[in-house]
Amino acid sequence: MKTLQTIVVILTLITASSCKENTASETVSEGQKELKTEKNMKVLFVLTSHDKLGDTGKKTGFWVEEFASPYYTLLDKGATITIATPKGGAAPVDPSSDSPDAATEATDRYNKDADAKDKIANTKVLADMNPDDFDAVFYPGGHGPLWDLTNDANSVALIEKFDRQNKPIAFVCHAPAVLKDVKNEDGTALVKGKKVTGFSNLEEAAVGLTEVVPLLLEDMLIENGAFYSNGDKWAPYAVQDGNLITGQNPASSELVAEKLLETLK
Repeated sequence: MKTLQTIVVILTLITASSCKENTASETVSEGQKELKTEKNMKVLFVLTSHDKLGDTGKKTGFWVEEFASPYYTLLDKGATITIATPKGGAAPVDPSSDSPDAATEATDRYNKDADAKDKIANTKVLADMNPDDFDAVFYPGGHGPLWDLTNDANSVALIEKFDRQNKPIAFVCHAPAVLKDVKNEDGTALVKGKKVTGFSNLEEAAVGLTEVVPLLLEDMLIENGAFYSNGDKWAPYAVQDGNLITGQNPASSELVAEKLLETLK
């Protein structure tokens, strides 16, 4: 009888110990799950290196609002952001986007942010960027990308790899133009059959640059088989089709960032 009681005690202790180990294992598992959910998102921003507005003698570059609003939307949620350009070094700012009438809360914050300005002055070289190191890529607009990023083989290859990995690829305003030569694995245009938006022909006409730009974004997207749509001039409008996110104009940059953030969760 005494022997039986001893065996029962031992079995009880073994069972308790086993349950304790399982509980600890479950706790670690939950901790790992939480860590994964709150992982540090790594996002690559690609900006233009081009600063000449055709033959007008004027300057162009990237549009500050289209960088700043998504940058802070993502940064404030814990994202690590890397900025690259085709040439590396300083990314040119479109002077028109740095004027008082183009100012927003995000651009005001950028103008006081020494760290962000330092990153813009010292961008990485696009050719050195590996999509495997990032969770998403985002292209701000401005007229600059129409001249360099639309024809950049490194940009094309980068976007194609992000897309093959089903990672979010996001563009705003003139930036969807960089999709011009991006292909699916079967050789068809990436935008073929996709819902997209971007700077409209009406908006290009409104800024008087229809005859200056090397291509009209709306026309190019339609010619490549995209289902293009747009909202009113200068009104916020963004479209998502799978992992492809596009915004129409500077006012749409925050919408694009929010869709990108939601996709990354």
